[in-house]
Amino acid sequence: MPTHLTTPGAGPVNSTYYSADTVPIARRRAFWREALARTFGAVDISVPDEVRSGTIDTTVLGRVQAVTVKSEPQFARRTRRLVACADNEDFVVVKLLSRGSARIEQDARESVVRPGQLFVYDMARPIRLDLPEPFQTKSLVLPRAALGLDESDVARITATPIGSESAIGRLLSPFLSQLVDTAETCPEAVGELVGRNVIDLLTVLADERRGADTVDSASGTRVLLTRIRAFIDASLTDPDLTPERVARAHHISVRYLHKLFEGEGITVGRWIQRRRLEECRRMLARRNAADITIAGVAHRWGFTSASHFSRVFRAAYGQSPVDWRNSVAAGRGARFHAAELEEKARDRVV
Repeated sequence: MPTHLTTPGAGPVNSTYYSADTVPIARRRAFWREALARTFGAVDISVPDEVRSGTIDTTVLGRVQAVTVKSEPQFARRTRRLVACADNEDFVVVKLLSRGSARIEQDARESVVRPGQLFVYDMARPIRLDLPEPFQTKSLVLPRAALGLDESDVARITATPIGSESAIGRLLSPFLSQLVDTAETCPEAVGELVGRNVIDLLTVLADERRGADTVDSASGTRVLLTRIRAFIDASLTDPDLTPERVARAHHISVRYLHKLFEGEGITVGRWIQRRRLEECRRMLARRNAADITIAGVAHRWGFTSASHFSRVFRAAYGQSPVDWRNSVAAGRGARFHAAELEEKARDRVV
């Protein structure tokens, strides 16, 4: 497709941009269909003759794909034939309608969606999505396996608008919007983190659709835990992050906070430490890690003592932070050397 750009971006982020503006009108429908297929999965699409523009901006962050679409009206169908012909397209799409209006139909449900509302659809089953006026959407495309939900669970949450009037909507919309808006500049680790929060909230939503009471039920607990984990992740760099501070921020007692984490099989303090260690480990695996001191990494993620950090890192991963950094660098160097030898071999053949 001649009018798309792929930009490596910072680190592992991979972004692709499609624009129909410069495509001849005679080819625009085919171009747009192919762009949508590459992004969401194959669809039959109808575009009015007067359509002059459309863009798709997509960024891959781990298992999550963040997508912004701006376009003139369109009417998309994913038929049983297309589903049957699809190869490895077992994806779920979570979509926020930012501008325009929409009508979504799936799993014997048909709903009208207003700006500011979210909706979910499953690419493994037929879909009808009508966008009758100029629109903008922000979407997350993720494999169903990442959700941990079977087909019947996903079917409970499809084609149902989720707005700010619900607790899930108030939490899910900001997570999704933030991730899509900042995807191109978002470190992969942060993107995966926010994506995990979105996945947790979708799982809670599926639980609610089973008819569970959301006040004192397991679903309500999971919503609170999701909110607490997001708060902890946003505060990891603060050395004063403690269970007391976490409890105070969520208007619960420390005792109740510890009770919540008992169900997770870990203490609050251990959870904070584990998340800090994960971020330190990622930071030490970066290409520029040799320019950063071990103490600098430890302090960056809230450890007040470099020696304590080294001890808990070794206990968690079986090697010191220095050894981990060196092993990653050595592996990277070996891969580079192998690629260099392969390139020289190709040159000799040529």
